[in-house]
Formats: sequence, structure tokens, C-alpha cells
Amino acid sequence: MIRIATRKSALALWQAHYLADRLRRLPAAPEVALVPIVTAGDTNQSDALRQFGGTGVFTREVQIAVLDQRADIAVHSLKDLPTQSNDGLVLAAVPERELRCDALLLPLNVDAIQSLDDIPKGAKIGTGSPRRQAQLLYLRPDLKLCEIRGNVDTRIRKLDEGLFDAIILAEAGLRRLELADRISLLLEPPAVYPAVGQGALGIECRNSDETTRALLQQITCNTSLAEILAERSLLRTLRAGCHAPLGTWSSVAGDRLTLTGVLLSVDGTTRLEQTASGPVDSADQIGVLVAEQLLSSGAARLLSASNSQ
Repeated sequence: MIRIATRKSALALWQAHYLADRLRRLPAAPEVALVPIVTAGDTNQSDALRQFGGTGVFTREVQIAVLDQRADIAVHSLKDLPTQSNDGLVLAAVPERELRCDALLLPLNVDAIQSLDDIPKGAKIGTGSPRRQAQLLYLRPDLKLCEIRGNVDTRIRKLDEGLFDAIILAEAGLRRLELADRISLLLEPPAVYPAVGQGALGIECRNSDETTRALLQQITCNTSLAEILAERSLLRTLRAGCHAPLGTWSSVAGDRLTLTGVLLSVDGTTRLEQTASGPVDSADQIGVLVAEQLLSSGAARLLSASNSQ
């Protein structure tokens, strides 16, 4: 029996069921059960994430359930998983990554737009992500970026009730919940870069559980894993935290991996960008190199200001 610790949101449960199905299709298929967990990020639906715990608010309790052996593995959205490993746990699998861009949603019955330039001046945009806020402000400083909390359905309901002129969500989550028809505009590089690990799942288990680690290796996508290792190495080297205004884009072509990192000031007035490439098996070092290039360009000052917000 493999017990999967998961949050109770619709998206988290989709991820857990996806993982369970993958495990059940293995040659030596185990029995699988879900262990629902409530996290701090689920119970506090009003405050900005960085104000009541920041990094780890959606992962800590799920990880604890594995460490105290109420569960055997934990499934996370990798963009929420801190880069600093929890003692006793290991990132044991990264399945195939989903599409990773951000998506802009408009209220029902509002005409479609072709670009960010079509959004009315001073429009109220709902997103709790400093990364999304900063990148939008860099492109459109006239926009009003506002905090929004809640699960995907709650945020869409607030949009349709007129509380916002538009909201931004991850494309992957919308597609997984069969809500892709609500996407009005994809926000893609070079305009808007996604978060570290966005669109990917991270599966953790106890470091000492060799049997489960071997099982999970069978569902790992090596390309997705290389991208994730590079992106998380960049984030870890910057010591930025998953709520920093940092965006990334990684890609693998043959045996080479290319990583771009963009870092902005919280108000979007300053933007740094660096890119590096190298062998796929040097993914971690590529992330370090991009981080060092950003630091040489003044990233420390931007991160210090971001952390003081």
C-alpha cells in the first residue's frame, strides 16, 4: 500500500489522483490510498501568502504527514515546494511537465483580447503572486494589481462577480481542471516568465524508504527533471524564496539545456535577465551560473527590497 498525502483542493486532488493512476499502471502496481491534509495556506484565505508564512505554506503539513509515517509520499505543485530540502525527505520523482505559462482570464461575456495592450487603462487585475504583479507592472505600470486568494473556482467566481477586471492563473491548473475555455490570453515569454517549477509535480518520500524511491523513479521524466533541477538551483542560489519576483524558462534540445532567469523589482520598474546553456547532466551548475550572472547585475538589491515588503 502506498499512501499519498495531498491537500484537499480540487487541483491538489487532481494531482494526487493523477499520481495514483500512474502508480497503478506500473508493472508491479501497488495499492494506493489518499491521505487528505489541511495546510496553513488552505485555512487562511484572506492574507497575502508572504504575510503569514510565505515559503512552504502549502507544503509543510503535507511533508510532516510523510515524516511521521501517516503517509508514504507527498505530491506537490513544484512551484510551491521550497528548494531547501526537509530533513528526512527527498524529491524522488518529477513526472512529465504540463504546459507552464500563466493565463489571463476575463469575466464571462467580455470580448476577447489579443494582447496586454488591449486591457483598459487602470484595470483591476487579481493575482497574489509578486512575480506576476511585477512583470505586469513592468509592461503596464497603469494597471492596479490586487491580492486575490482562494482556490481556482473561488477566484473565477470573484472575477465573474465583478470584483476584478481580469485575473491571472496558471495554464496548467486550468487545463487539469478542464477550465481551459476560460483562458482569454496566454502570458508567455518574453513578456511574462512562469515561476520556478510551474506546471510540474514534485513527489517526495522519506529518504530512507528505498523501496518507494525505486518505485517513483519509474514515473520520472528525465527532461522535466533536468529543467526542474536547473530552475530550482537558480532559485536556491539566489536564496530568493518561491514568492520572489523571479521568472524562469528552461528547455532541452538534444543533450543541451538552456535556462533563462528574469528578476524584477516589486514595483516592476527594474528588470534583470540572464541566460546560460550547458550539458543536460550539468543542470544544477547551469542554475548556479544564471544566478551568479543575475547577482553580478544587481539582483541582491532587488531581493533585499522584495524581502522587506
